Amino acid sequence: MLNIAVFISGGGTNLQAIINAVKENKINGKIKLVFSNRKNAYGLIRAQNESIDTFYLNRKKFFCNEEYDERILEELERKNIDLIVLAGYLNILSSKFVSKYSNRIINIHPSLIPSFCGDGFYGENVHKAVIKSGVKFTGATTHFVDEKVDTGAIILQDVVPVLINDDFETVAKRVLEIEHEILVKTVKAFCDNKIVFKDNRAFIVEE
Repeated sequence: MLNIAVFISGGGTNLQAIINAVKENKINGKIKLVFSNRKNAYGLIRAQNESIDTFYLNRKKFFCNEEYDERILEELERKNIDLIVLAGYLNILSSKFVSKYSNRIINIHPSLIPSFCGDGFYGENVHKAVIKSGVKFTGATTHFVDEKVDTGAIILQDVVPVLINDDFETVAKRVLEIEHEILVKTVKAFCDNKIVFKDNRAFIVEE
């Protein structure tokens, strides 16, 4: 059973999806820590309601991202963390952090990467850009985290339509539903050692 840390910055609905899957024995892992860079993130309450350890750290009290991440890494090492899941975490990880947990950090992004991703594309910004562009489909992506933004190997994607009367809020709601699904599938696959690489691409394999 793997030890999982979930990083959040907001409400934590993706965290809740993972919590539920663990409780239902769908994931061969245990959430050992929920970390947030925002003190009032509701996801911290979700974790506390399940007696999961939580950790908040104020970025403004540190000189740079490297110092900030070093303190987080200390906590992860104490918890013997095997997998980090970024579930709506809005801070960029330092190169040292990513290197320390290479191919052990998974992110969920609310678009079909490589579209609508990278610097500035987070939260409602993504869905507003989707509406403005006129695309007919959007979706969600899970991927490994590398040293750039949203460029790591794609693991899973799913698609939803963009309808004529949609606004960014209706699109966001539709995408969020599939975020929950593919994130749980991805975490499960990682914990079951079912993710393989071929030519720098990631795939989930079934025996």
